[in-house]
Amino acid sequence: MNFIKEKMKDFYLLDSKVENIFINEYMPAAPGDFVKVFLYASMYAEHGLDMNNETMAKQLGLTEKKTLEAWDYWEKMGAIKKRYLDSEGNVDFIVEFTNLKELLYGKNTGPAKGETKKEERDNVFGNKAVKIMFNEIEQIFGRGLSSTEISQILEWLGDYNATPEVVLFAIKYCTEKNKTSLKYIEKVVKEWASDGLATVDQVNERLQELDEKYYKYRRVLKALGFTRNATEAEREMMDAWFDQMGYTMERVLEACNKTAGISSPNFNYVNKVLENWRNEADSKGVDVNKTIVVTQGVLNQYYDYLREKAEKEAEQKKQEIYEKIPRIKEIDEEIRKMSSQLSKALIMGSSENESKRINSVMDELAAERAVILTENNFEMDYTDIKYACEKCNDTGITDLGERCSCIKQRTEEAEIWVKKKSLETK
Repeated sequence: MNFIKEKMKDFYLLDSKVENIFINEYMPAAPGDFVKVFLYASMYAEHGLDMNNETMAKQLGLTEKKTLEAWDYWEKMGAIKKRYLDSEGNVDFIVEFTNLKELLYGKNTGPAKGETKKEERDNVFGNKAVKIMFNEIEQIFGRGLSSTEISQILEWLGDYNATPEVVLFAIKYCTEKNKTSLKYIEKVVKEWASDGLATVDQVNERLQELDEKYYKYRRVLKALGFTRNATEAEREMMDAWFDQMGYTMERVLEACNKTAGISSPNFNYVNKVLENWRNEADSKGVDVNKTIVVTQGVLNQYYDYLREKAEKEAEQKKQEIYEKIPRIKEIDEEIRKMSSQLSKALIMGSSENESKRINSVMDELAAERAVILTENNFEMDYTDIKYACEKCNDTGITDLGERCSCIKQRTEEAEIWVKKKSLETK
């Protein structure tokens, strides 16, 4: 038979221990506000929760200056120790509550199991390199570190004999990989320490050996807009691009840029582009990394292809709507007739009132069309022609007669389009 006890979920319903020595020997002579500060902070320390002087002062109805005076008092009494990150004590400090029994009656000869040696912990305080490390860590995280986080990082210096420079490098290395958990970073520090990597240069040398492929992975992922790590299947795919197909990084990144023309960039699309380039290079007996220049004539053909494709898709959608909603076809026919009447009225010089009447009728028909489409769960512009570029309507030239800004992207797409056509005709 096993016995379990339900855990208390509300922190404020838990119990905190106060040493009788404190109650009998320290509390009677202490100012009341100082006792409040000591007991309140002791509660948070016992349960491993974060608290700072500013917040504690507000919750206790005191000034922050008063809480600092309290810590000065308790430090003089020996009830606490302040741990600073530099020797002058001019930065924020960590409060360590003294074991009053050990203070009065002596300590055990050795540290408790799992406890960091006091000498090792004390040596890191007052170290200039440690202060620099914490300042840079806070800049990397974009926030201040809690006392719990500071304690964890300090333990790495003692437990793994890691230098502040290596710890800082580990944090930079991990955050670049979007790994900001201190538990994850600690594993990295521990692994480097176990491998005998005591300096940043030694770490860099090891990473250069291990990360040559991972650099390529990260570079390709970044080009595709991903911030995650590559999956196993993606790593195998990238290995094939570089090792089997013989592509350079520049050529692979060029293929990645082709995804700018699709809605969801993905590895399969890039892989298909590279496979097509590989097949074409093999058929012509040329270097796989050789690029193909797209002429203006080819670019014009591609623009024609895009326009015809967009117009065809719009016509197919229109026929779909006509079949599902016959009234839309009637409205479109009426609008065409009214448009023709308007043109004739303008040519014949009809009255302004007649033109306004025709325009009013056309507006009412367009409004009715929009209502019917939305009521049937279609977008109002569902049957409109959707050009790849709204600036030039897939012509390459704007209304002002200037070259459109989409030409660079269309040129890259045209290269893939030409290659695809050549493969289809073989």
